[in-house]
Amino acid sequence: MHLSKVIKDMAHICTTGDLNRNITSIAYRSSDVEPGSLFIAITGFVTDGHTYINHAIERGAAAIIAEKDIKIPPNVANIRVKNSRQALARVAANFHEHPSTALNMIGITGTNGKTSITHFIKHIFDAAHKKTSLIGTMGTLINDEPIHSDLTTPEAPKLQKLLKQMVKRNSTSCIMEVSSHAIDLQRVNHIHFNTAIFTNLTPDHLELHGDMETYFRTKAKLFNQAEDFNIINVDDPYGRRLADEIDREMLVTYGIHQNAHIYPTDIKYSVNGTTYTAHTPIGQVDITIHLPGEIYVYNSLAAIACAFVNGISLDIIREGLDRVTGIKGRLETVFEQNDFRVLIDFAHTEDALKQTLKTIKPYVKGQLILVFGVYADDSPNGRKKRQGMGNVAAQYADYAVVTLDNPKTHNQDLIMNDICDALKAHDASFKSIKDREEAIRHAITTSNDEDTIVLAGKGHESTQIIGSEIIPFNETKIILDAIKTKQFNQITS
Repeated sequence: MHLSKVIKDMAHICTTGDLNRNITSIAYRSSDVEPGSLFIAITGFVTDGHTYINHAIERGAAAIIAEKDIKIPPNVANIRVKNSRQALARVAANFHEHPSTALNMIGITGTNGKTSITHFIKHIFDAAHKKTSLIGTMGTLINDEPIHSDLTTPEAPKLQKLLKQMVKRNSTSCIMEVSSHAIDLQRVNHIHFNTAIFTNLTPDHLELHGDMETYFRTKAKLFNQAEDFNIINVDDPYGRRLADEIDREMLVTYGIHQNAHIYPTDIKYSVNGTTYTAHTPIGQVDITIHLPGEIYVYNSLAAIACAFVNGISLDIIREGLDRVTGIKGRLETVFEQNDFRVLIDFAHTEDALKQTLKTIKPYVKGQLILVFGVYADDSPNGRKKRQGMGNVAAQYADYAVVTLDNPKTHNQDLIMNDICDALKAHDASFKSIKDREEAIRHAITTSNDEDTIVLAGKGHESTQIIGSEIIPFNETKIILDAIKTKQFNQITS
């Protein structure tokens, strides 16, 4: 594509060099540059892309976008901008010819529930024979083909490229988790969302946002991008604030306790799932969710609201939700024998952990054993999160095994001590084991036949990040191996 088209409508300060050239690709990492690329130098949290400009030119970059005044060879076009991230989002959308305009774009944001809602909606749309793609925490599906992705919401060049692939493969809708990082870092700029969905807001990512008000205002930006509908959980106090701020004609609400357009009655919970009657503006329908707990009532209501605004019948909604027999890493039962169970859940915030343990607790015949750690930085907000999750563990678990969860380069002793201090303050029963595999094996070895073990934090993840090393980590395999070992030892003893 000609450079003039790639930078169309992009705010810039000045240009030097010959702009009359074709661009073969968009790159913000110099290692991704190929001959003819446009390289955008981003000032990141860890590294500054401006220091890699020479490397990008050596690899064949035809043009550079940068915030800083730099000297480059006259045969390379140089475009100076005020904000490289804004420029990155603009040129990525231009280069891929704004594919979101050819899709029914559904963006889901909030602290918890995004992944489950995307899967509920996907199954409903599949039941309605709509070709639907998905972008989220567990990767990307183009129609039903999985595509690996490292981020919940990819950076703008990859995101726009994925959307273009969806259009080429005749997807009609894209359901996308939209993280607060993605909004704050402008990855979703110039995406035309038809529908935005708000789940809830509880403390998380405060190392980036600083405080809850900034976190909320970041999330709220998505609802200014939606063109047709804003779907909001009005049981959440931040959801009610958001509902009061946006265009009422675009608003569709859901909730259990507050007046809402979509709401349930006759809710019946069990360890294996939930049933209820969903009420909508077009009638009511009996719903079965094969996942336990109130949180999945909320998540399914959000999906019902989305299906409703997309004109899908109540019968198809019921059929689609019934097809969701489980979601990997979301209250996933890995082993069950009589009253003994081992579950994996992605709960990695204070509120998510509380909801998980509250959901499981009524169905535990023996002890509720929790294995968990907290990934949070060394800031005061990080300490507050670790202590908050320790408080939840003390309140709801009978026995806790404190371990590590993707500590990355943070102080492991600090992480463990902050959690343990919270447990000690409540005189809770716990053990501290840094090695996560050893912690899992300890929980299983010391459990009894009526106990339930919950492994919280990693969910679907298949790696453990310690320092700068990414280590393969399969919790399901560790669980099953530990159970086999325990059963063998019981037989031979």
